Amino acid sequence: MPYDRSKPYDDLPLLPPEVDIESKEILKKCIIARSALAALKQAGELIPNPTVLINTIPLLEAKVSSEIENIVTTTDKLFQFASGNEEKADHATKETLRYRQALYQGYLAIQERPVCTSTAIAVCRTLRDIQVDIRKVPGTALANDATGEVIYTPPEGETIIRNKLANWERFVNVNPDIDPLIRMAIMHYQFEAIHPFSDGNGRTGRILNLLLLIQEELLDIPVLYLSRYFINNKSQYYALLRKVTEDNNWQDWIIYVLEAVEETAAWTTNKIKTTLELLSHTCDYINQSLPKVYSRELVETIFEQPYCRIGNIVEKNIAKRQTASLYLKKLVEIKVLKEIDVGREKLYIHPKFFRLLTQDENSFEAYPFEKKS
Repeated sequence: MPYDRSKPYDDLPLLPPEVDIESKEILKKCIIARSALAALKQAGELIPNPTVLINTIPLLEAKVSSEIENIVTTTDKLFQFASGNEEKADHATKETLRYRQALYQGYLAIQERPVCTSTAIAVCRTLRDIQVDIRKVPGTALANDATGEVIYTPPEGETIIRNKLANWERFVNVNPDIDPLIRMAIMHYQFEAIHPFSDGNGRTGRILNLLLLIQEELLDIPVLYLSRYFINNKSQYYALLRKVTEDNNWQDWIIYVLEAVEETAAWTTNKIKTTLELLSHTCDYINQSLPKVYSRELVETIFEQPYCRIGNIVEKNIAKRQTASLYLKKLVEIKVLKEIDVGREKLYIHPKFFRLLTQDENSFEAYPFEKKS
């Protein structure tokens, strides 16, 4: 029976695909992507305090992954509220911050069990902040935002959906002979095609991608900024998903995902290396300009996220509140930080670090000092 996008795709084929998913072209791309991921993992190990990565790159991933689903906030708001007072953020910012929370909870979950249906449910519940479960109500269809035309109608009925998820789960975890990156690409398509939730499927699926890479020990922490590639190539992302559904064209989709891994791994590796350079440069500058204030712990704290509060310094036992306030004001005086008022609270933004995180270029303007030999 021919595929009809207006009817529930209850005949969605089970995994593995009945085509060659390890063609010469796919395997060649896979080797390149694996090499880029290995370089990223190695770069991540160079950061002395992994909190620097965990608090920043996943937030960028959260912003862009949410943006793909038209949940739009600014990087400025995201970092500002990530460091505290989240309850005062607007709805879109809160929802995007939950992406980071869901990613972290998923990271903890795979320490106990591999990526599975229950992982997906837990991730989606955190993302949406409600007790979601597998779709039971009929009538779900994906439509073109502009024209209203139905693009795809996922499988319908809880039993059918759970059976397809059970097959998806087995494929992901019981095929060690298939490269994890190829499995990830197939896993992502199938999860989106099953569309197990009424909302949040895209964001949940993209979190599961990162969790699988950690599970398969290709990454130690979730710092691959994969959604950056997806949003920069958004029309291709959706077109290739449809080609799998309508033409069984797995090759182009898998290669697209492998190229996404390769490019974003290289970009993130360069971002980490430049962050390390800025961290070292900032240590030297503060040590020379404010030797009585300087400590490595203080500098690492202002690199954990681009916005810092007095409380962040106090919590690290670097200084008591009055002294912590003095330290931050001294850093403002030498233009490492910039003080801003948010309501009754003072925040200290780290402009060079913020620009580095939010611009595509991996560079920074040096502080005006000469390092002593």
